[in-house]
Amino acid sequence: MPLNTEDKKLELLMGNLLRLGVLFSAALVFIGGILYLFQTHTGVEHYHVFNGETTHLLNLTQIFHGILRLEGASIIQAGVLLLLATPVARIILSVFGFMAEKDYLYVFITLLVLGIITLSILSGKG
Repeated sequence: MPLNTEDKKLELLMGNLLRLGVLFSAALVFIGGILYLFQTHTGVEHYHVFNGETTHLLNLTQIFHGILRLEGASIIQAGVLLLLATPVARIILSVFGFMAEKDYLYVFITLLVLGIITLSILSGKG
């Protein structure tokens, strides 16, 4: 069954959203990586000891403040978060697309998927 013009527009919009999300997140990670390399002069890393992320990279507010201070690690973290948010934005866009088409079964299914993802993110459990 051929797609109508509205379906093609929505498909193009979703494709562009995913493409731009990936490109912007890659650019953020690259820029943050360059800054991180210039900001950290620790010398040789000791990989036999695991050091987890510092707490300022686990909080959105702290990440934002780190970006304002041009901290490389915070910019990298923002790029990763943008990469994770891109498919969620696509799901939200799909809800509006299905609503415009009055395809309420797919609106319900997409909202259910969005709810599951939201609960998973808010619960902090993978």
